[in-house]
Amino acid sequence: MKLIGSLTSPYVRKVRVVMAEKKLDYELLIDDVWGDDAVITEHNPLGKVPCLAVEDFGNLFDSRVIVEYLDTLSPVGRLLPQSGRDRALVKLWEAAADGLMDAAVTIHIENTQRPEHQQNQDWVNRQLDKINRTLLYLDTQLGESPFCSGINFSLADIAVGCALGYLDLRFDGLRWREQYEQLARLSDKLYERPSFIQTQAEAQA
Repeated sequence: MKLIGSLTSPYVRKVRVVMAEKKLDYELLIDDVWGDDAVITEHNPLGKVPCLAVEDFGNLFDSRVIVEYLDTLSPVGRLLPQSGRDRALVKLWEAAADGLMDAAVTIHIENTQRPEHQQNQDWVNRQLDKINRTLLYLDTQLGESPFCSGINFSLADIAVGCALGYLDLRFDGLRWREQYEQLARLSDKLYERPSFIQTQAEAQA
């Protein structure tokens, strides 16, 4: 399998953490979606990463589609419940975390890819409101539980951990840890796992 992505994308990182937890082998192909020579459009018509190229299968894109497929490849470290309410709740955590990432990535793109005179601060503030509402929601839902879905580590924790990691990477001034103590506790625990340590992203210019 070949994973097309970037080191700083939180969506790519989510897939890479799942790969590490499931002990799956793959080749990581780094691509710049903003570059003139980007190859992602040859594999994903939306031009977004991550994209997983699977021999004799084709291309899978959207991190939620990819990680659900990956969880079926090995019985090691099952990350999604098989069915029912528990599965829906894990997917709900993932949806909330992905929405947080969507808002954060949108702000980063607005600030780095658009000329300063075209940037819309009202739009940025709207995304910041989404981030803070979602952080409050996640922190409240987590409470004193050891993991997002209770006592077991799951895809919910991976998604939330990658979202929080992206805030640490791109939004140092947000200081979310001071306000959302339960999420800070979870983040500290997740970042002791080899899968998170191995995929730690470094800021790029």
